[in-house]
Amino acid sequence: MGLFEKIRAEFIDIIEWLDDSRDTMVYRFPRHQNEIKMGAKLVVRETQNALFVNEGTLADIFPPGTHTLSTQNMPLLTTLMGWKYGFNSPFKAEVYFVNTRRFVDLKWGTSNPVLMRDTDFGPVRLRAYGSYTIRVVNSEVFMKEIVGTDPLFQTDEITNQLRNMIVSRFADLLAESRIPVLDLASNYDELGRYANDRLHKEFGLYGLDLSKFLVENISVPPQVEKALDKRSEMGIVGDLTRFTQYQAATALETAAANPSGGGGEGIGMGMGLAMGHKMAEAIGSSGQGGPPPLPSTAPRYYLGVSGQQVGPFDMNGLRLEIQSGRLIKSTLVWKDGMSSWEPADRVPELSTLFPADGPPPLPG
Repeated sequence: MGLFEKIRAEFIDIIEWLDDSRDTMVYRFPRHQNEIKMGAKLVVRETQNALFVNEGTLADIFPPGTHTLSTQNMPLLTTLMGWKYGFNSPFKAEVYFVNTRRFVDLKWGTSNPVLMRDTDFGPVRLRAYGSYTIRVVNSEVFMKEIVGTDPLFQTDEITNQLRNMIVSRFADLLAESRIPVLDLASNYDELGRYANDRLHKEFGLYGLDLSKFLVENISVPPQVEKALDKRSEMGIVGDLTRFTQYQAATALETAAANPSGGGGEGIGMGMGLAMGHKMAEAIGSSGQGGPPPLPSTAPRYYLGVSGQQVGPFDMNGLRLEIQSGRLIKSTLVWKDGMSSWEPADRVPELSTLFPADGPPPLPG
């Protein structure tokens, strides 16, 4: 290497960072004691910011674009280093590139169950998990509050802290929402929006923007899941009588499709007959909706109207016949146990059905 090349290698004239990772948030340009040449090119790509730091003090910030370094576009660094106008000598400074693109599909989840009171099941323990998306919106704040002098800052260095913050706030939100366990699945979007609104300000304190917050699942302990499954099965079965009929019919169909030989055939036939009997009993009981009504012990009467026998009638039916005029005092009636037809007013239990006669006329 010639003298000119050796001298040239001591100075940096192009400063840039090509990000070949998907999780690097901040990268410090490797200067390795080399000095930055005044007039060097600074290349800041889209979704990047470049920050100059002098002896631990944050100086100038450069947005995306190609910049020629000079005292005119580095006013803070010029002031910190006490440069005079027209300064052209090489200088030393740390250059940090901040990645401002979105970091997606970062995971969060509850390490311990969240205890809440449910209207249907009482106290229950819930676990939740999901994903979120962040991006750096204030490079200066992010460098001061989080990164410091870390030369290579990646997402896994902050996700634990963010996850703890998310879980704490989400646990409060879940308890305050009082959404029943059975309705949580239909409210994932709403819970995600509420959590985003609550966390947005706290993320901003670190120079971050919470772009998206998703609730992917909220689950109950296995014991509660089994209870819910049993409850669902009961809802599907519905009417136990009809379910018994269905089971009996299915068993008969299976037995008919798989006959066995010898003694097994007789056993299968006997089981089929027994099932059929049980199914008939179930069908009969389901059709009646209970035992048949007790037989009536009230007497029933037949009437002789225009030479024709009509009836039988119970007491209510006789009252209707009196109202219609078909049954009068002289109408012949008969019931089981009477030896012959008798006028209605001569039957003691019927005489009271007719209205009483009015008083006799006054003497003249």
